[in-house]
Amino acid sequence: MAYPHDRVRLTMAQAVVKYLSEQYSERDGVERRFIPAIFGIFGHGNVAGLGQALFEYGQDLTYHQPCNEQSMVHTASGYAKVNHRMATIACTASIGPGSTNMLSGAATATINRLPVLLLPSDYYATRYQGPVLQELEHPVSAEVSVNDCFRPVSRFFDRVNRPEQLLTALPEAMRVLTDPAETGAVTISLPQDVQAHAYDYPAHFFGKRVWRVERRPPTKARIAEAVELLKGAKRPMIIAGGGVHYSEAWDALADFAETCGIPVGETFGGKGAMRDTSDWAIGGFGVTGTPAGAKIAAEADLVIAVGTRLTDFSTGSQSAFPNPDVRFIGINVAGHDAYKQGALPVTADAREALTALAEASREAGIRADDTYKAKIGRHMDAYHKSLKEEVYVDHPGEAMSQA
Repeated sequence: MAYPHDRVRLTMAQAVVKYLSEQYSERDGVERRFIPAIFGIFGHGNVAGLGQALFEYGQDLTYHQPCNEQSMVHTASGYAKVNHRMATIACTASIGPGSTNMLSGAATATINRLPVLLLPSDYYATRYQGPVLQELEHPVSAEVSVNDCFRPVSRFFDRVNRPEQLLTALPEAMRVLTDPAETGAVTISLPQDVQAHAYDYPAHFFGKRVWRVERRPPTKARIAEAVELLKGAKRPMIIAGGGVHYSEAWDALADFAETCGIPVGETFGGKGAMRDTSDWAIGGFGVTGTPAGAKIAAEADLVIAVGTRLTDFSTGSQSAFPNPDVRFIGINVAGHDAYKQGALPVTADAREALTALAEASREAGIRADDTYKAKIGRHMDAYHKSLKEEVYVDHPGEAMSQA
């Protein structure tokens, strides 16, 4: 057991490795390592600091060698996505172009609300040695480095100019990474010289820490308002986004849709949120969605957006919902997304909100009439017919022309 007065002397880089090795996430009683591994392309700026630390203290932080900085961040985002944002992979790169190669990956992670921890190398905090190879020298401000480019594409950015600054920087990084409403790319910029600076860290700082990802429940008032909108709707539809997967809300979505008789379209991020075998599944939605989804959206008078950012690919740059009387309900753990399209915001975990909405809808006796279901069926039949006539191969025994 570590007592508050106990100290352990480590370099800043060693402290980063030891701290990350003890971070866990937990939701619904399931606990797991939040950062089980790290990607890194080493060069000047990180090989003698973070690289050395991984060699010495990285037994519980598996190192994987990638071939490109941008692709390793995209891979970390993909890992976070398939793990429903409950785990991710850290990424480190060398000073200058190595680190800036991670910018597109950082932007993608932040845009898609996916947790990724970036550890780019930075110039010497002491500046004693003069210009650093491949690093920016800004004529206006000596404190500006190329890593400042990460600021607009990160949900949290910090430059650790003293080793003790880790004591606040790393916990804040973890808080943002594990917050469903705030998550995205988190950048902790590590100056080359400070990575090797030693400090007497509190021993308890390196103890196991579990970050509980709580499911935010919807308020009763918002559910009641949503039910009133559902009561007045004749042609409602649901748009399921990636948040359905992150919340593991598949069963709750199916229950709500089938209880109320509401068709479900899926965004790119929400693909697979609804079982294809359901009578209420209308497949992909948006610019690259199905014709059936487009026709249903054009007539919709109520759109329930669940866990989606409602990008232009989903809204057709505001052309997908031409009905002047269409209303929106936004179910999203992030308030910024819940309010889009002037929606009634239900700022809550997707699974919690859908469960509450299904229960309230059953009590209110909400159910789309059979004529609406029949129209949806006709749209889907026409879509499947067009697939058979225009896409499917009629002669599977023939060789492809490019074979």
